Amino acid sequence: MSISTNALKNGMALNLPEGLMTVVEFQHVKPGKGGAFVRTKLKNFRSGAVIERTFRADEKVPFAIIDKREMQYLYREGPALVFMDSESYDQLHVEASDLGEAVHYLKEGDSVVLPIYNDQVVGVELPAAVELTVAETEPGVQGDRVSGARKPATLETGLVVQVPLFIEPGETIKVDTRTGEYLARA
Repeated sequence: MSISTNALKNGMALNLPEGLMTVVEFQHVKPGKGGAFVRTKLKNFRSGAVIERTFRADEKVPFAIIDKREMQYLYREGPALVFMDSESYDQLHVEASDLGEAVHYLKEGDSVVLPIYNDQVVGVELPAAVELTVAETEPGVQGDRVSGARKPATLETGLVVQVPLFIEPGETIKVDTRTGEYLARA
């Protein structure tokens, strides 16, 4: 199935040779000389890499229909994560490698949106921030209160983030899923 570049909208998915892409930005340009063209900014669904690409006006590009399903993360089974569809209660096994860095932000019982293309999960849409419990970190040294000083903390999912010295094991903290940085105590 194809679509004209004149009909592009933000958020549309395209199945290009570079991979499955989503339109982040587009601009129709009509120069004084020559034909009109469409300048786009595309984001790769799997890697998150952003590329810029120019198409001729009214060029046909392969359109991809992405089915977005709300799923609940149940448990890990070997190299796969098991999700349950919130509506049909069907269970879906997804390879951890298909989810990339997102596996470090998922804990059992969390709800996420899984984009599915051709019956294959092509990523995961996480909330902007998640709450995770600190599994282990060194105790903050008394009197070592240098402003902005940080120490590494291992979270319940295995993710290691830099946290302020006052954070103790067992505390729940908010972590930004886009940057992997500590935001605040939960």
